[in-house]
Amino acid sequence: MRVLMIEDDQPLATALMEALKRRGIQSDVATNLADGRQMLAAARYAAVLLDLGLPDGDGLALVRSLRAQSDPIPVIAVSARSALDARIAGLNAGADDYVVKPFDVEELTARLHAVLRRQGALSGAELRFGNVRFDTVSGDLTVGDAAVLLTARERQFAALLLRRFGQVVSKQFAEDQLYGLTEPVGSNALEVQAYRLRRKLEAAGATLRIETIRGVGYMMRDVAA
Repeated sequence: MRVLMIEDDQPLATALMEALKRRGIQSDVATNLADGRQMLAAARYAAVLLDLGLPDGDGLALVRSLRAQSDPIPVIAVSARSALDARIAGLNAGADDYVVKPFDVEELTARLHAVLRRQGALSGAELRFGNVRFDTVSGDLTVGDAAVLLTARERQFAALLLRRFGQVVSKQFAEDQLYGLTEPVGSNALEVQAYRLRRKLEAAGATLRIETIRGVGYMMRDVAA
């Protein structure tokens, strides 16, 4: 999962980005509304964590414009505005949740998962295809009864392919989700991830295969079906 954090407090953004990363959530950071809009136009995120008091305007303006465009992307307002009327205004503007600073990272993570479940971004706690089971909460993948040891990046790639099982996932979209817009990506970084994940699935006896669609991206399918 990759989220966009729009937050002008750099120390807070850095600390939160690291805390979320330890919980399996990748994030890109924008420090103002203009950059946030550009990043939303360039990549698709699972959700937005949005500060409201930004240097170039009120974050609620972004929420309103997203909803006016019928964009359903989940938005969690994260603000020091704790008054009841401020929280009501945030929700009425179209935010899916409202978290008051200072907050506990565990609570923010739980609220993020809850919002995603409500939006249908997570199709249940478990994904099952063929003889493969993937736990979207813990990131554990098993083939039959045997656990398959994956790196954090391999888990992210497996989740991305399994949530779009039978569909082609474009290389650009996969790179955006796994590496974001700010992390350097080698020319063959995604190919290496696909190769390693493919080998591990094959070694474990999985009926699923990762197919390379040349010039387009990757697709997970069940060869036994």
